[in-house]
Amino acid sequence: MKVLLVDDHQILRDGIRRGLESAGKDVVGEAGNGEEAIGLVGETDPDIVVMDLSMPVLDGVGATRQISELYPDVKVVVLTMHDDPAKTRAALEAGAVAYLTKGTSLDEVIDTLDRVMDGEEVLSPHLAASMLQVVGGLKPTEESLLSDRQVEILQMIANGLSTKQVARELGITQKTVHNHLNAIYRRLDTQSLTHAVLSAVRLGIIDLNPEGGDDEL
Repeated sequence: MKVLLVDDHQILRDGIRRGLESAGKDVVGEAGNGEEAIGLVGETDPDIVVMDLSMPVLDGVGATRQISELYPDVKVVVLTMHDDPAKTRAALEAGAVAYLTKGTSLDEVIDTLDRVMDGEEVLSPHLAASMLQVVGGLKPTEESLLSDRQVEILQMIANGLSTKQVARELGITQKTVHNHLNAIYRRLDTQSLTHAVLSAVRLGIIDLNPEGGDDEL
């Protein structure tokens, strides 16, 4: 796994670099602002960009949007001090596949990067609950919009399970889970797991009841 670190605080970058390298990750570069990050993506060809939001020259949301457009195979994981639902939504809409706060443990950061490399779009009940505050209302629709199995899968993901865990729990392959998710995206007119869950909650298709408080994503 090749990782590019983007943060305007050198001390934070140093700490994250040491932690990732000790876990066997290859940190291929560092940038102090979004504009520099875009150039380094082209030079270093990372698998994942770990992106701060508040930076000079070009902020993390703008950099994420440009990286997603120019390098669609590169995955952006936001790591920031902000837990504002509006900023979370803006980053995810710009193309980020996961959103972490800087209070997240290093083990959690590493686990998230591994899940993202496995094709996961990391969503937690805590994140979904906070974002639900800023998502516009949707009109009710028919319950038959999604199949029973699709509802079951989406509910499990809203409860915090990964697609691997869903596959294991249901006794199906991870590919089958992803096929169901792709169908869900089409029916809910979205390309984002986060917004699929939020849309389904708004429509009354699934429930969102975050449990506990250990997940800081």
